[in-house]
Amino acid sequence: MNDILIIDDHAMFRSGLRKVLQDVPELGRIHETGEWRDGLTQLEDGTIDVLLLDINLPDRSGLDLLGMIHARFPALHIIMLSMYSEPQYALRALRNGAQGYVAKDMEVADLITAIRSVRRGRKFVTPSVAESLLGNMYSMASDASPHTRLSTRESEILRLIVGGGSLTGIAEHLSINVKTVSTYRRRILEKLGVGSNAQLVQYAVHNRLVD
Repeated sequence: MNDILIIDDHAMFRSGLRKVLQDVPELGRIHETGEWRDGLTQLEDGTIDVLLLDINLPDRSGLDLLGMIHARFPALHIIMLSMYSEPQYALRALRNGAQGYVAKDMEVADLITAIRSVRRGRKFVTPSVAESLLGNMYSMASDASPHTRLSTRESEILRLIVGGGSLTGIAEHLSINVKTVSTYRRRILEKLGVGSNAQLVQYAVHNRLVD
């Protein structure tokens, strides 16, 4: 089943969020808890596919929990709920296994979009934070740029995506299956710290990775 679990120690925020999400039937059942240990117990039953995890919990950082939860439940889609807009928090969350990073003062529509995105295997970062992430990348020295960590195949697929190629078209061009292309795309986004093809294009243009 596709259920959602909210782990947040603020009862009013948690309850309000649950009520809002329950109004969107396609999202599935919404569960909540204010205690991360109870959250782990709920995750064990296998019905939850999306976790909304507070970055600040009373006795343990959500960022610290993130790596442990991701290792224990690798198929789980984790969205970090945060009051921090600084890009380093989002970057750390994404590197530790989160598929999404959403500001707590977000519009409900943004959170719903984030949930839909991660269920489709995509990343989602609150737009204002994503903009800061891109700005952070632009300020990096060229010899320390994230794209230097891309493999030859990843660089090739990056150029094809930026050139407007679809996953199916790229798969046919390279004689590989669509799932493999999708996996490469996910790795590229993670390595470059961006959350969408549009941000990927911006990054590529700024760093002159395409003609």
